[in-house]
Parts: sequence; C-alpha cells; structure tokens
Amino acid sequence: MLKTLDKLGLTENTFIVLTSDNGPVVDDGYQDRAVELLGQHRPWGPFRGGKYSNFEAGTRVPFIVKWPAKVKPRISDALVSQVDLFASFSELLNVKIENGAATDSHSYLSTFLGKEREGRDYIIEHAGALSVSTGKWKYIDPSNGPAYNKLTDTELGNSKEPQLYKIKKDRGEKNNVAAENPDMVAKLKTYIEGEKAKR
Repeated sequence: MLKTLDKLGLTENTFIVLTSDNGPVVDDGYQDRAVELLGQHRPWGPFRGGKYSNFEAGTRVPFIVKWPAKVKPRISDALVSQVDLFASFSELLNVKIENGAATDSHSYLSTFLGKEREGRDYIIEHAGALSVSTGKWKYIDPSNGPAYNKLTDTELGNSKEPQLYKIKKDRGEKNNVAAENPDMVAKLKTYIEGEKAKR
C-alpha cells in the first residue's frame, strides 16, 4: 500500500493509521504453522495475556500515525482509544457528528498530529471483564469468567478478586496491588460504574 502511494505521488498528503483490533494470538485454531514458525519472536513483548485477555497483551494495541506533510515522527505516551478516530476525523474533515452518534468518541486530532502531548485520562477496556487503564494504573473488575483459554494458550485475566497493577512500572502485570491500594481501586471502579450508568 505504501509503495502504491509513493508511485501515485500521494504519500506526502495521506493520513495513515496503523493499528489492531486486539493483541496477538499465535494459535487461534487455524492450521497455519504459526506456533512452529514463531521461533524466538514474542509478539506480545513484555506484556501478559494476548487476544481475548483483559491483560495488557490483549487490550494494548499498536497505534501508528503517518502523514508526512503534517506529522513529524516521534513517540508519544498519550492515552488514546480507537473510538476517538471517529471524532478526530470528523474534526479533520470539518464534518459535524449527528446528535447521539459516537457519544464515546472525543477528538484528539491535535494529539494524533503531534501538536499536543495529552490524551485521555483513562480508557475503559473490555475483554470478558471490564477494566480501566490510566496509563499508570490498570484495574480489572472481578469476573466469574475462566482464567485461561486452552485453545489459544492465553491467560484471560479473569479473577473473582479485584486486580490492580502499576502498569507504568509492572508492564507484565505480575504484582496485583489491589489490597494495598483500596482508594485507587475505588477510584478506578467509579470510572467503570460511570460508564455503565451511561448505557
């Protein structure tokens, strides 16, 4: 696709977003020899879980923006959600969103263009259970769902106990600090409850 844009002379003024709908999965039931060919590659990197999981490897996805005429390459820690593409592109194209449409979407066009460093305060995630991430903290609501998916060999992150991780430092979500931080658990839980109340 990029080579075609180059060939057509459209690269400089084309806004490209590369992202994914979920984290990686190696064996999803397909006979594609993915497990055999994996070698030393770890598509989930330092993160725990994978596709179908509440853990970061299931909910954190790549998000790369390219627009040579407008965006200078850099790395950003801004917290954004794919739902924000709707409002952001509406602003870019100067198209009004109809009342009641895309109510969860907020424009972060300036962030996508590298003009601002700020993103969302938090993101609500769903992969069986609900969770909320602030980029520094991640809270996973208690769930009766299974803890493990045998088919995909993936930890799902479901637990009957509340889970809280300092994901800025504990990227692999190894140390559940919910018991030591009841105030943070309560605060993040209110974000989830607030989103549920909107429905």
